[in-house]
Amino acid sequence: MRGLITGKDVVLHAFTIIRLWGLPTYLRCLRATLSRRPTTFLGVVCACRG
Repeated sequence: MRGLITGKDVVLHAFTIIRLWGLPTYLRCLRATLSRRPTTFLGVVCACRG
């Protein structure tokens, strides 16, 4: 288990991500999956907070 987010995960859980963390975080998740860099969800969430 590597803990990486995938495009499939982001699309399947879009409602939950937007409801809990907001639209900007969801858009960052989409950008991270489209960039094809290995990224974790925690890395995306923490990147905006400092």
